[in-house]
Amino acid sequence: MAEKVTLWFDTTCPFAWQTSRWIKEVEQVRDIEVEFVPMSLAVLNDGREELPSGYKEAMKAAWGPARVFAAVKTEHPDSVDALYTALGTKIHAEGRGGLKGFGAYDELIAEALAEVGLDAKYAEYANTDEWTDKLREYHQRAIDKVGDDVGTPVIQLGDTAFFGPVITRVPRGEEAGELFDAAVRLAQFPYFFEIKRSRTEDPQVRVSELSDAANA
Repeated sequence: MAEKVTLWFDTTCPFAWQTSRWIKEVEQVRDIEVEFVPMSLAVLNDGREELPSGYKEAMKAAWGPARVFAAVKTEHPDSVDALYTALGTKIHAEGRGGLKGFGAYDELIAEALAEVGLDAKYAEYANTDEWTDKLREYHQRAIDKVGDDVGTPVIQLGDTAFFGPVITRVPRGEEAGELFDAAVRLAQFPYFFEIKRSRTEDPQVRVSELSDAANA
């Protein structure tokens, strides 16, 4: 029986992207069933006036993609994986992310929707509150499982969920599977909570790596 994995993501987050591409690799070497669920850095940081102004503008931009994914997750859940790959590739692999201000991702959203064959109407939801409550609901499901002191991504393995894993490079093939096996084993121990060290590099995204994972 396939092992169920749930991954909560914010499309604009480079760390969530790397983790999601790792899971796509794991799909090739382990019997898993992955559910992608939106969460939101914009929701997570809503009302935090102490944040730097540049980061606040990035959070304004992050609302749009997250709202679109809340709508797609609700109405076309089987399309979330493909849309995340399409939009995430544009944002991260093609280097078109890091945008700021409300509506900043509108063009990329429209391109990704067309690429995966979803109705263009979903792009309209990026800049309205129609799906904001549903987005907050999806987001809260992740927070309820891991607590408040987290970011994106959140992953659930079996009955246990964690923030992370935070990786800067995507393992390939059996190495991806071995990392997954280790994560599952940690999740099985009820008294394990966290491992952490300081990062020495930012996510290293390579187009060829992502294309191979998406098309395998």
